[in-house]
Amino acid sequence: MENASSVKEFVLLGLTENQGLQKICFVMFLFFYTLIVAGNLLIVITVASSQHLSSPMYFFLCYLSFVDICYSSVTAPKMIADFLVAKKTISFVGCIAQLFGVHFFGGTEIFLLTVMAYDRYAAICRPLHYSTLMTRRVCGRMVIGSWVGGFVHSTVQTLLTTQLPFCGPNRIDHYFCDIHPLLQLACADTYAVAVIVTAISAMITLSCFVILVVSYAVILVSLKSRTSEGRRKALFTCGSHITVVILFFGPCTFIYIRPTSNLSEDKSVAVFYTIITPMLNPLIYTLRNKEVKSAMRNLWSRRVRSENGKV
Repeated sequence: MENASSVKEFVLLGLTENQGLQKICFVMFLFFYTLIVAGNLLIVITVASSQHLSSPMYFFLCYLSFVDICYSSVTAPKMIADFLVAKKTISFVGCIAQLFGVHFFGGTEIFLLTVMAYDRYAAICRPLHYSTLMTRRVCGRMVIGSWVGGFVHSTVQTLLTTQLPFCGPNRIDHYFCDIHPLLQLACADTYAVAVIVTAISAMITLSCFVILVVSYAVILVSLKSRTSEGRRKALFTCGSHITVVILFFGPCTFIYIRPTSNLSEDKSVAVFYTIITPMLNPLIYTLRNKEVKSAMRNLWSRRVRSENGKV
């Protein structure tokens, strides 16, 4: 990361420069981040400790929750701490590390959501072959593939950015370091790099989105021959995943498939996929899922009995 840059640190302007509003944001986003970590960690512990949640769907959900914790932790703690300081600085190395983390965990989440759509397709449309299609080994390879895909995507984005010279200004109109804000600060022609990173992001996002749409289109067509009870149950299991896909893919598509960017607009939209969606995922997947709620109650009961036994 040692290039021709003379800039050693960047100044993040954050979500707002209003001092009074920053104090309100500090309390609000600290609460949000606490919910993200607590809610997703609860799902990870519940799935890992429950024998009844051993199906591929919950296997993927466990990893999705873990990725959500990592993803929000790349940006949220820094943003929350910055609400309490006047000058919000981040070192050049720290900025690049944040850029890498955002695209690594964000890319991994996109691939995981796509894999989860295939799992629902296999479960509903090919139930007789489901156990052979989605073995533990296959599921493990899909998860590893999602991590590798996110790593490759993030590495390419980061390397393209670090090759650019940054010689000032160093003020980023955002609350974290992302590709578009950094491209606007580079003291070189960034048109080619902007086209490349946009093309890569568009290819990944749109290809995964097409797979998602096709998977659910096939599912809907196959449900025509089912009974009303069968259709209701199938749609119920897919509803949570579709909701999460819309909440995550919508804002990401809005920001990353455009060659030009309005930073003031982007940072407001970015709150949805870095904070709001990771916070809502546990609620979406648990409130409508009897098996997860039952497993959580059993986990709590075991904990209470264990504590009473010690007493």
